Amino acid sequence: MEIISKILVAIVALEHLYILYMEMFAWETLGKKTFRGSLPDEMFKPTKKLAANQGLYNGFLSAGLIWSFFICDQIWSKNVSIFFLGCVIVAGIYGALSASRKIFFVQALPAIIALVFVFLR
Repeated sequence: MEIISKILVAIVALEHLYILYMEMFAWETLGKKTFRGSLPDEMFKPTKKLAANQGLYNGFLSAGLIWSFFICDQIWSKNVSIFFLGCVIVAGIYGALSASRKIFFVQALPAIIALVFVFLR
């Protein structure tokens, strides 16, 4: 169960590293492809700094999840995972309610599944 929970936490962390990259460095290319239809093409350039800020926050979420792998004390490692997965879940639910329901399935649901497995280990 521990290996599965760590793999799932790693997947969530990698997803947020990808989001960091897209929002901070590829907003006008990859971001445009990802959010096609959600935002008019002419809005990507003026929102580049806002997207970069969001990307930075996704990086912090990823960093916290990755940090949990380097904590030797199993209880603290689990608690750090729980905290950062909880942050991802709250952000995903808020995004689903305020922007697009798709965000729940892309961000919150994988974190919820990972959290269940973290609790089971």
